[in-house]
Amino acid sequence: MRSLLEHILKGIVRHPEDVVVVELEEDGKKVFEIVVNSEDVGQVIGKDGRTIKSIKILLSSLTDGKEFTLKVVRP
Repeated sequence: MRSLLEHILKGIVRHPEDVVVVELEEDGKKVFEIVVNSEDVGQVIGKDGRTIKSIKILLSSLTDGKEFTLKVVRP
């Protein structure tokens, strides 16, 4: 799932070479920390969070109900 998330993010940012996704485990839940170029943070989050919510919905359909969190981290 991490590689799919990276692929999606690289398609929407201006600096795809700076995209890094780190997969962690917190409280029994997967957490994906997303690091992008500072110019691309707004692009990833989207207006009112629509882009990041859409990415989460897309990934949720592939996880069979397993919970996860997406965190956009500033570099």
